Amino acid sequence: MRTIHVIGAGLAGLAAALALSEKAPGGKGELRLVLHEAGPQAGGRCRSYHDRELGLLLDNGNHLVLSGNGAVRRYLAMAGSRNGLASPPGPIYPFFERDSGLRYEIRFSAGRFPFWLFDPRRRVPDTRARDYAALAHLLRAGEETVLGALPWPEPLYRRLIEPLAIAVLNTDPGEASALLFRRVLAETLLKGGRALIPAFPPHGLGPCFIEPALATLTARGAEIRLNQRIAALRLEGNRVAALRTGRGEEIALSAADGVVLAVPPWVAAELLPGLKVPERFESILNIHYRMEAPRGEAGFWGILGGLAQWVFVKEGVVSVTVSAANATLEEPAEALAERAFADITALFARPPSPLPPYRVIREKRATFAATPENERRRPGPRVGLANLALAGDWTATGLPATIEGAIRSGFTAAEVLHAA
Repeated sequence: MRTIHVIGAGLAGLAAALALSEKAPGGKGELRLVLHEAGPQAGGRCRSYHDRELGLLLDNGNHLVLSGNGAVRRYLAMAGSRNGLASPPGPIYPFFERDSGLRYEIRFSAGRFPFWLFDPRRRVPDTRARDYAALAHLLRAGEETVLGALPWPEPLYRRLIEPLAIAVLNTDPGEASALLFRRVLAETLLKGGRALIPAFPPHGLGPCFIEPALATLTARGAEIRLNQRIAALRLEGNRVAALRTGRGEEIALSAADGVVLAVPPWVAAELLPGLKVPERFESILNIHYRMEAPRGEAGFWGILGGLAQWVFVKEGVVSVTVSAANATLEEPAEALAERAFADITALFARPPSPLPPYRVIREKRATFAATPENERRRPGPRVGLANLALAGDWTATGLPATIEGAIRSGFTAAEVLHAA
């Protein structure tokens, strides 16, 4: 029987395992799957946990996906997820400008033709339809940064392009790759509103993405080994001959066995010396408040001019996300919570009130910095070993570090090993 070892149970590893497990439903056939995870739970950055102090199920971070993310839809179907994603009735993006108090919504057209550009109520305030021709020019972008790709008209850049670029790339637009931003827009905005409907899991990342996948894999006979770190790979020629665990145990691989390496880039570089991986990383700051707030039509808002960049409303929880947050890493948690709560108070036009119970979560190396230099350091799934495939949002998926990119990389790794 052939055994495939999937190292890492984040979304990339789970996607690879789900795709491979379809070859042996119910544990039958000639394929055995073993999933190794160094931590106590699966999910990587896409996970939920019960916070004892707040008494709530919290997500490690907030993730927004789009209806055009085909790999996400395929993953959820394969996992049999019933706690799916919540979406507004259409491609609606509400914004609040902190300094001026301006509130506006971008309401994209359902089809490919951008009728929304010709309705001042549906586009960015104080912009003209011809301002958006800049997006077409972006399609020729290459090695430039998002900010340097072209002279963006104001206030289109400040009120739409900049917040979207930071959210998608988790990198300041003055450093971020215009090529990566272009690829995201090509798969979403340029396909029309049907590909732009936003969604997020109202009941948590774990119940939506992780728990159903683990249940499906278990039902198909996969072995899931949590708290099992793979500390080294023993190579013989052009293949992996054995895995060595953190406890010093060695797991021998037969000639037919394979490995999906779905770990963070710095771990992959340790396991495969000489592997070129992204070197710069960006943080993400998430702050969760135990409080109630009106959900609104979309369930989230973009905020301009405050610490908070995106605010998500779930049952009993209001969550704030700040991308490209390296500058906040040294700031005290209470100060950050107070600043973001002031943004929430202004957003919902609430009277001043005491700071509610909160939890600050800082992900210091949340994603690779989406710079042109880092883009050139992203390896493909094949690294010269006949029985190993790489997976992870940091590999050469063609996309920035997103849920869609992570899942795609897992599916690609599964295809590489299946072909081998």
